[in-house]
Amino acid sequence: MEMDLNAQVKKACFLQRLKDFPSKLKDGVTKRIKRVQKFGKDDPRRIIHSIKVGLSLTLVSMLYYVRPLYISFGVSGMWAILTVVVVSEFTVGGTLSKGLNRAFATLIAGALGVGAVHLARLCGHKGEPIVLGILVFSLGAAATFSRFFPRIKQRYDYGALIFILTFSMVAVSGYRTDEILVIAYQRLSTILIGGTICILVSIFVFPVWAGEDLHKMVANNIIKLANSIEGFEGEYFPSSEKTSKETNSSVREYKSILTSKSTEDTLANLARWEPGHGRFRLRHPWTKYLKIAGLVRQCAIHFEVLNGYVLSDAKAPQDFISKIQEPCSIMSREAGEALKAIAKSIKTMSRYHVCVNTHIKNSKNAIENLRLALKLSFPETEKDLLEIIPGVTMASTLIDIGSYVEKISEAVDEFSVLAHFKENLDPKLSPELGQHHLLHKGTVKPVLEGDNEEECNNSPHVVIAVHDEQPPTVNENNVNLGAEKTTVVV
Repeated sequence: MEMDLNAQVKKACFLQRLKDFPSKLKDGVTKRIKRVQKFGKDDPRRIIHSIKVGLSLTLVSMLYYVRPLYISFGVSGMWAILTVVVVSEFTVGGTLSKGLNRAFATLIAGALGVGAVHLARLCGHKGEPIVLGILVFSLGAAATFSRFFPRIKQRYDYGALIFILTFSMVAVSGYRTDEILVIAYQRLSTILIGGTICILVSIFVFPVWAGEDLHKMVANNIIKLANSIEGFEGEYFPSSEKTSKETNSSVREYKSILTSKSTEDTLANLARWEPGHGRFRLRHPWTKYLKIAGLVRQCAIHFEVLNGYVLSDAKAPQDFISKIQEPCSIMSREAGEALKAIAKSIKTMSRYHVCVNTHIKNSKNAIENLRLALKLSFPETEKDLLEIIPGVTMASTLIDIGSYVEKISEAVDEFSVLAHFKENLDPKLSPELGQHHLLHKGTVKPVLEGDNEEECNNSPHVVIAVHDEQPPTVNENNVNLGAEKTTVVV
């Protein structure tokens, strides 16, 4: 009786699963289609690249479909298809790198292979395989060893690999055939045809430039760093008016910078293969991007220390934090504005050195105030010293970040000269301010002459406030962050 009941339950479960199968299959297919659509929408260039590869394969297939071409190249036309498959890359630089490496490696290895076969045949029937074996061993080992050199590994590794493959195939196959020149000619011709088609399609059909991607990536990383610095105030000082969600999202942006080195190195290597295009000249200083990116990454590393401080349970006393809050906030805001101006300079390939230098100078002034505040807040007892260590660590890390911002500015300024950035005055600054590098603006109010002070104050008048650059004054109770003002009444 129980066996019959179990059989009925299993049958009912099977029928239910069979009934639910079409709906589950539909849901699964729909979910995968949506995932593919999202993947394509994230970067539509992926879809375009796939179409370009299909177009290249169709064009080289004509070597088989068109009879006159098939008679000329024979089965060697398959090498053209193989070349398209292995040479087609997402970027123009990647395609040019592999295409040129394959073409020159095939040409050199084919010539050496034919020469090795003819040299071996001079040694007689018995000596021919010995000579070929020695040459294959020697050149194969030498080419393999050369792949360990960093420069060759970085730019010509694929060419060295094709050289080993082509030379070995030509030299070994030449021992059994007398038509070695015909075979080498057909293979070299079809490889050149396949590589040329790939390069032309990659350059002229919706090209994807590695240099442009590197340019945008470095600029965007600087903006992320700026957002992280500007979010410092709301993240580390509870009295800030910014919401925690806004600050958390902005401060954490630096994390993606820490893992971008490999991508930047790859893009810089591929960009050097690309011809001049758009705003980028033929010999654009691509290596300078790596220097800037390295400084940005070192600056981002310091945010790990700040992040550890905010997550730690050990906090500095509130009175100590209140003394350093204002200079820290000013420094973070000015450094963030400087980085945004630097990123804008890179994106537009224009020089905004007046605006950048202004924010950096203000940031340095805030750092000096922060140092003075730290000196005046130095505790008298060991217990008090231990309590403020987290705050001092945070402040010193922030000072290091400010110095890295200045280094990034210097690196970008050097890069802008080599890349021929156009000179551009920040629209927020008047030409006079840009000429004299003034840091502050005066205020002008209309006045009328009066005999007494009360009448002068009550009537319209002109007050010119001149902000002189003076060392900030600091006392124990308050840190004066403003510049001294001289008021001239006309």
